[in-house]
Amino acid sequence: MAGWLQVALLVGALAAVHRPLGDWMARVFSAERHWRVERLVYRAVGVDPGTEQRWPTYLRSVLAFSLVSVLFLYLLQRVQQWLPLGNGMAAVEEGSAWNTAVSFVTNTNWQGYAGESTMGHLVQMAGLAVQNFLSAAVGLAVAVAVVRGFARTRTDRLGNAWVDVTRAVTRVLLPLATVAAVVLVLGGVVQNLSAGAEATTLSGATQFLPGGPVASQEAIKELGTNGGGFFNANSAHPFEGPSAWTSLFQVFLLLVIPFSLPRTFGRLVGDTRQGYAVLGVMATLATASLALTSWAQARAGGAALQLAGAATEGQEVRFGGPLSALFGTATTLTSTGAINAQHDSFTPTGGLVVMANMMLGEVAPGGVGSGLYGVLVLAVIAVFVAGLMVGRTPEYLGKKLGRPEMTLASLYVLATPAIVLVGTAVAMSVDAGRSSMLNDGPHGLSEVLYAFTSAGNNNGSAFAGLSANTPFYNVALGLAMALGRFLPIVLVLALAGRLAAQGRTPVTAGTLPTHRPLFVGLLTAVVLVVVGLTYFPVLSLGPLAEGLS
Repeated sequence: MAGWLQVALLVGALAAVHRPLGDWMARVFSAERHWRVERLVYRAVGVDPGTEQRWPTYLRSVLAFSLVSVLFLYLLQRVQQWLPLGNGMAAVEEGSAWNTAVSFVTNTNWQGYAGESTMGHLVQMAGLAVQNFLSAAVGLAVAVAVVRGFARTRTDRLGNAWVDVTRAVTRVLLPLATVAAVVLVLGGVVQNLSAGAEATTLSGATQFLPGGPVASQEAIKELGTNGGGFFNANSAHPFEGPSAWTSLFQVFLLLVIPFSLPRTFGRLVGDTRQGYAVLGVMATLATASLALTSWAQARAGGAALQLAGAATEGQEVRFGGPLSALFGTATTLTSTGAINAQHDSFTPTGGLVVMANMMLGEVAPGGVGSGLYGVLVLAVIAVFVAGLMVGRTPEYLGKKLGRPEMTLASLYVLATPAIVLVGTAVAMSVDAGRSSMLNDGPHGLSEVLYAFTSAGNNNGSAFAGLSANTPFYNVALGLAMALGRFLPIVLVLALAGRLAAQGRTPVTAGTLPTHRPLFVGLLTAVVLVVVGLTYFPVLSLGPLAEGLS
C-alpha cells in the first residue's frame, strides 16, 4: 500500500506541474527579449544573440562549448591540491580526471571514485555542480533546436545555441534548482562548507562525518538528470537522502522536466495533441517498467528472500523495496544515474528491467532534452514503418521523410547500440576488462554490459560489482560516454536542419494521424521492437541466463 501511495503522489505532482512548466519552457525558448544578465553573458562570450545559426554552426557551438568544459573540469581536478576548500585532497589521477571530466560534461555523471575522499568542496561546486547545470542546458538546447526543425519551414536556421543554453540555465534550471535546494535543506540534507567533524557513536567508537555543499548539488543533480552523488553511496547516504519523503522528492525532480517537455513540444509545433501523444508513449513505457521492476523485487525466488518479503540485500532499509524499485526505475528511464539502492543487488529480472530501460534509449521520459529528441527520432521511424504498410510517402508534422531523413534517423538508432555492444565485446575479450569483474558467469557479463550501457546511453548508474577505476575502463568508458553523447547530437541536428528547410505538406485523407491512440501504440511498439530487440542476444547471455539458472 505504501508503494502504491508513493506512486499516486508522484503521478499527481507530475500532472500538476506538467502544463505550467511545459508552457513556461515554450515561452522561454520562443521569447524575443533578453534578460540583462543574459546580455552580459553574450557580451562576455562575444556572440550576437540576435543572429540565428544554421545546423552546422549550431553543432559547432555545442561541440566547442563542451570541449572547453571538458578541458576546464580536467584541469580543475588536476590542480585541486593548490586550491582553497580542497580539504587536503590530492590531485585527481590523470585517468580518473579524464573520465570524470567527460562524464559530467556529457550529462552521464559516471563516478569511478568515492566523492567524499577524492573531490574537495571547490571542485564539487565550481566543477561538478556547474557542469550539472551546463550539460543539462546543452540537452535542452539541442531538443529545442530539433523541435524548431519540425516547426519551421523553408529556413536553414535553428536558433542560436548560446542563447538557448543561457536561457536554459537562467530561466529554467537555476530557479527550479534554487527552490529544490531549499526544500532539501529543510528536509535534512547537509549544506555547509565544513571539512567534516569527528563524532562519538553510541558504542563509544569514533566516526568521521563529512560535510559539504550537498543540497545545492543534490538539487541540480536530480533536476538536470545528472546523477553524480556528493558521496559514494549517492542518494542512499543519509546526508543526501535523509528520509523517505526526500527520496521521493528527488524522484519527482528527476522526472519533472522530461515529463513536461512533451507539452513544450506541442506548444512550439502549434498542436498540443502531438505533445500528449508523445507523453502517452513515455507514460506507457514507464508504467510497464515500474510494474515489472516492482514485481521482480517483491516476488524474488528463494526461501530467504520470500521470508524477508522481498529482495532486500543492497537496498536502503529506511525506504523499503517499493521506493527502491521506483527510484531504480526512474533513474534508468532517465539519464540520471542516481541510486538509493545497489542495482547489482536487484534480482536477475529486476536488473534486466533497469538495464533494458537504458537500452531503449532512455525515452520514457529520458534525460533533460535528450529524451525528447530521442523519442522524436523514433517517431520518425514509426511514421516511416506505417508508410510502408499503406504504401504512402511518410510524413510527420507536415514534413516528408525521404531517404536522407531516414538515413539519419536509422544511424541515430544504431549509434548507441554499436557503442554499447562493441565496448562490451572488447572488454570481455581482454584481460584488462575481465580482471575488474567481481563475479564470473552471466552476472559478471551483466556487470560489464551494464557499465557500457550506462556510459553509452549517458546514464551514469552502475551495477557496483565492477571495479571501473582502472586505466582500461577510464579510457574505454570515457570514449563510450563522449561518442554516446555527441554522435547522436550530430545526427539529430543534421536531421533537424533538413526538416527545417522543407515546406509544409498539407494534411490529406491519407495522412497518418500522429496524435491518436493508434499512433501511440505504434510508436511504443517501435521502441520495443526496433531498439529493444537489438540487445536481446547479449541479454540472453547475461541477466536472462542468470534468471533462468
